[in-house]
Amino acid sequence: MQVREALHQARDVLEPVSDSPASDARVLLSDTLGASPTWLMAHDDELLPSEAERDFVDRLRRCAQGEPLPYVLGWWEFYGRRFSVAPSVLIPRPETELLVDLGLAELRRRGAPARVIDVGTGSGCIAVSLAAAAPGFSVIATDVSRPALEVARSNAKAHKVLAQLRLVQASLLGGLKGGWDLVCANLPYVAAERLPDLAVARREPKLALDGGQRGIGLTAQVVRSLKLGLAPGGLALLEIDEDQAEELMVVTHESMHDAVAEIMVDLTGRPRVLQVQRSGGVA
Repeated sequence: MQVREALHQARDVLEPVSDSPASDARVLLSDTLGASPTWLMAHDDELLPSEAERDFVDRLRRCAQGEPLPYVLGWWEFYGRRFSVAPSVLIPRPETELLVDLGLAELRRRGAPARVIDVGTGSGCIAVSLAAAAPGFSVIATDVSRPALEVARSNAKAHKVLAQLRLVQASLLGGLKGGWDLVCANLPYVAAERLPDLAVARREPKLALDGGQRGIGLTAQVVRSLKLGLAPGGLALLEIDEDQAEELMVVTHESMHDAVAEIMVDLTGRPRVLQVQRSGGVA
């Protein structure tokens, strides 16, 4: 099978299960061959080695059966870095990069040691991205799932920030000492009643998706705990679904009278991050 034939076959197979079949086909073949997409374009008449062809066909079959491409690859890109992923963690999404942008801006504004926590770290993409881009800071990364923490550990090690991370198995902020200067959280925020109708719920871990009734359960718990958990001048950044902004703003104002809450929008203009800044602290 030639490179061009492999790409054509992959596009056809991926068409029903992918929003970007041509791009996914190139990623899959590039990864299988250990080559760049540019190499594929320059060598489209090259024959695939027999072992690589068998591997490619098998991986393509898995995608056709509904397994997400990142799980088939074993990695996905986030914030300019490649992160290992497994069925025990949610696949990193580009919209979550806004949360990292905001977190890094806060750390750089402070320019001093800060207590940072990433709640529900999953693959560790937020915690690792913060630690790698702000080497003077350390981050506590928590998750209720032990397998997820193992994935996060492997990513921290791969990006050489393991010494900056402390991985803790915990439910939200429970059992952890407060006084956080920066709280980041991309918690499950899909309403439980919507899960049966969503393809993503059949492909990615339910634990990482189920936000309970109306989808705000876990995020609201963290917001309410900020009264004790967030230091004076501290900032909390919580990823939300676009239809949850108004309700979570109400929860924030009811829970914290000494904080300013804002909704930050992503590149598509959708509400994406609830930002809560407590008064006092660093000027």
